[in-house]
Amino acid sequence: MFNFFCSNKIDTDKYSISGGDKNHLVNVLRMKIGEKLIISDGEKSHLCELFEITTESAIVKVVEENFADTSLPVSITLFQGLPKSDKMELIIQKAVELGADEIVPVEMARSVVKLLGNKKDNKTIRWQAISESAAKQSKRVCVPTVSPVISFKNALDKVPEFDLFIVPFESKNGMEDTKECLSLIKKDMKIGVLIGPEGGFEQKEIDALIEKNAKIISLGKRILRTETASITALSMLMLHAESYL
Repeated sequence: MFNFFCSNKIDTDKYSISGGDKNHLVNVLRMKIGEKLIISDGEKSHLCELFEITTESAIVKVVEENFADTSLPVSITLFQGLPKSDKMELIIQKAVELGADEIVPVEMARSVVKLLGNKKDNKTIRWQAISESAAKQSKRVCVPTVSPVISFKNALDKVPEFDLFIVPFESKNGMEDTKECLSLIKKDMKIGVLIGPEGGFEQKEIDALIEKNAKIISLGKRILRTETASITALSMLMLHAESYL
């Protein structure tokens, strides 16, 4: 069943879909009157049926409110050290599918990629479009935000805003701290996760994070690529949240 994001409520039980989404619904998917779809309005998702098609819009009618809630019982923000090539696109796609509410690209000491000026803005627009596409595919209630690129110092300043801030580090041995971190997670917590770029963390970055009370953990004995580390950490949090909270 197809999922659309729409906040344009025109009646107590109707939404109006216009623009590119209307074109996609009518001309690409070729949906017919009476066919079912899911509308996510940024707070809840509803089972709807296509009610009317006009020149400007497609009108859908709510059949069942609060049809599906795919949100996790915790809020997760992924801080991702800027990777090379198109790895960031894969990371955003998988982060959205795994339940992250926000993705924040971070320029770090060992980041090979440096984005400047318009290139930085264009990347953010592109990444946000990928987030929206992934959110539709995974039937998220809202589209996770991809924030503009920030510096490591700015990311460090945000650590105290979270109930729990987790940093997987390849030099961390053993899984005891990882298990302890998971045991601390409670419903409605705000959790931050920082993943290093391809070159990993500099020790001074780890030291600064520890001073801010970030929890340094291990993801196992193997050295993971940055995209694998992101997916592994988020999968771990998703499975824990959905199984134990």
